[in-house]
Order: sequence, then C-alpha cells, then structure tokens
Amino acid sequence: MEFPVINMEKLNGQERASTMDKIKDACENWGFFELLNHGIPYELLDTVERMTKEHYRKCMEQRFKEYVTSKGLEAAQTEITDIDWESTFYLRHLPHSNIADIPDLDHHYRNLMKEFALKLEKLAEELLDLLCENLGLEKGYLKKVFYGSKGPTFGTKVSNYPPCPKPDLIKGLRAHTDAGGIILLFQDDKVSGLQLLKDGQWIDVPPMRHSIVINLGDQLEVISNGKYKSVEHRVIAQTDGTGMSIASFYNPGSDAVIYPAPALVEKEAEEEKKQVYPKFVFEDYMKLYAGLKFQAKEPRFEALKAVETNVHLVQTPITTAPALIY
Repeated sequence: MEFPVINMEKLNGQERASTMDKIKDACENWGFFELLNHGIPYELLDTVERMTKEHYRKCMEQRFKEYVTSKGLEAAQTEITDIDWESTFYLRHLPHSNIADIPDLDHHYRNLMKEFALKLEKLAEELLDLLCENLGLEKGYLKKVFYGSKGPTFGTKVSNYPPCPKPDLIKGLRAHTDAGGIILLFQDDKVSGLQLLKDGQWIDVPPMRHSIVINLGDQLEVISNGKYKSVEHRVIAQTDGTGMSIASFYNPGSDAVIYPAPALVEKEAEEEKKQVYPKFVFEDYMKLYAGLKFQAKEPRFEALKAVETNVHLVQTPITTAPALIY
C-alpha cells in the first residue's frame, strides 16, 4: 500500500487525466493525500517552520512543562484517554481574523501567518474545484455550498508535540475524524507521528519536506453522499524531538446548509442506492461534534438525521473561535 502523493505540476500537462485519477482514488480509498509542487513557495514554508519552532521554544515550552507536571502525566501508569500530549494555539482567518488578538506573537510572525493563510486559502479553493471535477459537479459547487451567508470559516491550529516519556500511554492527539471541509497540513519533515486508519490498520503519513498533506472532513463525506470518506487519524507522541504540525481547516460558514449534492443523489437513485446522509446547518454539527470529537462519526450523522425535519437557511452564528476550527 503506497501512500498517495500527488505532483500538482502534472495537472498542467499530458498527465492531467492520470493525476486526476490519482486524486479520485485518494479521496475514495484513503481520505488523505500528500501534495508536492503545490505553488506555496518553499522559502515561505521554511520561514513558517523556523518561526513556529522559535515561538514554541520562547513562549510555550515552559508552559507545557508546567502543564505536564500539574497533571502528573510523567508518572502515568495506565493509558491516558482524556488528554493529548500537544501544545497548541488557534488562529482564525475567516470570516474575521483574530491574529491581532493572539498574545506573544511578534509582528513579523503575525504577518507571516497572514501571508501563509492567504496561500492556503487559495490552494483549498483550487482543490475543492478539482474534487468537483472528479465528482461530476459544476465548478465552484463546493465553494458555494461552504459559503453560507458570510463566507467560509477558515482557521489554523498550530501544534507542537514535545518529547513524551510514555508514548505507549499518551497519544500526541487521540484518534478522530475532522468535522469540517478540507484540511491542509504542513508537518515537520523530521519528527513524524501522524497516522491514519486504513482497512483496520494504522498507517504512517510519510513526512516529506515542503509537502502539504490534505485530508477530507466529515462535511465532504456528506456532500459527496459517502463517495468520499473522512478518515480516522491520530498523532503518536515521540520520545525525542519536538514535532510541529500546522493544520489549516477550510470549513463551511457557520450558517451553511450541508446536504448530499442532488446530482450525486439522483445518479445513485438510478443505481438504486439511496441518500443516507442528513441535511443540517454546519453550526449544529459543530455543537454536536464539540463533545463527541473522539467518538465515531456515524452516531453524529444519525442524531442529525433525527432532527432534520426543519433546517432553516439562516441562523445566528456563534462567535466562539476554536469550535468551528477542528
């Protein structure tokens, strides 16, 4: 089983059809793929990595050590199931940025993360159109569904995974599927740990220099009517080296109404398959997900199916930042 790696440059030449097939296969059978030659300058990625690691050492490392001590994690004798071995902070980009409000970030790092977010946003929208093409949906369909009344939600979770004395007992990040749309991950190319569940086995996502790892969230599973799947993944803590992970989540707007694309449902009806996913407002899904992140996604879909009798197009969005990021 070879992890899918997509060279985006090949979309511009004679190998476009075979590259689109690779993306299709990755979406249908893996829920993950890795992008090379994605258009984000490598120099920018190097600077983001350097400054993120500097920020962790300067502003977060000591705090994390104190947290570990306060929770008694180093003395753990049995598996810890309610805490992750990670040091994180969240940036919100859309619909409104909170970068100016995050403490401890120096001016240069703030501007750098704004620039990085703009590049990732553009890449996310490009990828959504490639998914539309493979699904047989009109160009722009996914972006339009994600838009809601105020545009998509877009945010970044910046994580560091310090050395862990007991990686067999404490996960860097417990197993889960991502609730949102499309996730773009820039990860450390030396200290790995990200794994996905495929055919009942945990498989390493290979760390590759300057690559962007893509994975699909629960909303794309719903809109594709199950053709694409969000996949369970986790981060294994390591005994040495601090791993860095910068995950950006391009999600629907809080009041976006999510449901299987009618064109796909009609197609499946002809093939005598029926729609199995509910119709719901994204914010309602997130409220449900907030308490059930580390549990299976199927009961979430079932719970929303039970209450989907009256989905209104516009609701008042909540303003709590991280909830819509995961």
